[in-house]
Amino acid sequence: MFGLVVAGRLVQTDVNQISETEFLFNIPDADNINHVVIFMTGQAPFPQELGGAVYFSWPSPEGSSWLLLGHITNSKPSAIFKISKLKPADSKLQQNLFGQQPSHLAQIGISVEPLSQLAQQTPTTLAATSTLEPFLEFSQKMLENFVNYCSSFTINQSQMAPNPTETYIPLSTLQTWFQNFQRRLQQNPYFWRS
Repeated sequence: MFGLVVAGRLVQTDVNQISETEFLFNIPDADNINHVVIFMTGQAPFPQELGGAVYFSWPSPEGSSWLLLGHITNSKPSAIFKISKLKPADSKLQQNLFGQQPSHLAQIGISVEPLSQLAQQTPTTLAATSTLEPFLEFSQKMLENFVNYCSSFTINQSQMAPNPTETYIPLSTLQTWFQNFQRRLQQNPYFWRS
């Protein structure tokens, strides 16, 4: 009934049914995962007036804790969730405990619940959200839009009409600038201030 997509991996449909109303996906090697997509496969809808609360768990030495990401329903059969900030930022939390290797197996749980109950639940939000990420996202989208816009006017050399007042820039120059700007923005989002 459910599927899971992790970027760069095959679709997972190997959900484990824990009880009549609880389902569990295991996500191995979850250290570098930023987003997950949960979706209904279309094989069976939720029963009338029911939906699925979607939870995320990252293992820690203290044990697993479940965080509510959101929900899916028959009218909203898929959702994308950002999980990168829900994982422990400090790898020391994952140190060996009693000689055991740390677990890198995250889990997504789906709990079938009444729609009225889902509507009252509040998904996990981070207490301290940074304005840096929206800035980076805006910068990235703006640059992509600029490069795409400029690229839409490209012509090859045989299509150029001689015009002494027109200046041309090779598209490869614009693409190189774009790649360099992206790299520098990732290294230091405030590099442009200097």
